[in-house]
Amino acid sequence: MMKTKEEILREGYSALIGSLGATDAIRFLQHFRSGQGDYTKERRQWLDNKSLMEVWEEMEQVSNEPK
Repeated sequence: MMKTKEEILREGYSALIGSLGATDAIRFLQHFRSGQGDYTKERRQWLDNKSLMEVWEEMEQVSNEPK
């Protein structure tokens, strides 16, 4: 039987607290925030007019930038 969302969350929090302790579990969770907007719609706006080669070239430019 498939677990409910609530069961998964409860077990996940329990595992996290069991592994890290309450304080560090809270510190870990503070690194995650809910996003906003519609990723699929936004992605289409910036990708639909580009070829695969253009996307690849942009990715290579970013990966070659000094860090």
